[in-house]
Amino acid sequence: MDTDPRPNEAPGPVDDARRALAALLPAFVFAPAAQAQDAAKVQPAAYKVVLDNHAMRVLEFNSRPGMGICGEGMHSHPAHLTVLLSDLSQARIRLPDGKTFGGSKKLGDVFWSEAETHEVENLSGRHVRTLIVELKTAGKA
Repeated sequence: MDTDPRPNEAPGPVDDARRALAALLPAFVFAPAAQAQDAAKVQPAAYKVVLDNHAMRVLEFNSRPGMGICGEGMHSHPAHLTVLLSDLSQARIRLPDGKTFGGSKKLGDVFWSEAETHEVENLSGRHVRTLIVELKTAGKA
């Protein structure tokens, strides 16, 4: 029985990103997580925990223009996989040493980041949505 509510629609970029995420996750399940701030506690209005189990925690983050893209101000993350659920045409990234650079990503982009501290500002003029997959300590999948 087909349970897809959109049986006549072609898969879109978000569907492709979800498939890419599902394919990549087994490779990262046994990587150790770094210590970082708990984003869901620091910014509960912007973060929603969509999955939390023994292997990983998946956070959905919603950013408004002028707001941080993955947190507010200078903040830290454990190693994580990010999936863009919307376009990000312009961002400014600032590192703790003061270095600043720009960047952009598009809907469906998936990328890995090691544990890091940074400030990332949404300069795109629109809302940006991301999924952030944080890995927990090694354990059975």
